[in-house]
Amino acid sequence: MDVLIVRDMRESPKKCSLRGLHDTPGVRFARYDPDRRVDVGRRILLHTDGEELRASDAGPGLLLLDCAWRRVDLLLSTVDGDLELRRLPPLVTAYPRRSRIVEDPEAGLASLEALYAALAILGEPRPDLLDGYRWRDEFLAANPGLPR
Repeated sequence: MDVLIVRDMRESPKKCSLRGLHDTPGVRFARYDPDRRVDVGRRILLHTDGEELRASDAGPGLLLLDCAWRRVDLLLSTVDGDLELRRLPPLVTAYPRRSRIVEDPEAGLASLEALYAALAILGEPRPDLLDGYRWRDEFLAANPGLPR
């Protein structure tokens, strides 16, 4: 499955869970730029307002927005394409999130965790994505129902 990640460069690269995926086959990155449109074609967008993601949703590519929750609409305003909004089922993050500005949603995941979970649910598990993830074992242990 083709994965496109639109990344907000305001996010700290030191805290980015997607660090190290830039050379991963099937995963492409686009840099968010408020003055540039990103044509994504037909894709599934992981979004809290969508219906729950199911294996039967497999087919189009996957779009992931890598940004702070409060900036999702801003990044999305630069995206052109046919998007099918889907949300992940309730899962537990292992990433130690802390924000001094806004409270993270209770069911929020690190971007890498969300990507791994979405691909597993869509029938294309990619355990290699978690190879360098510091909280890999904790994430998998906390979510035993995820396909592997």
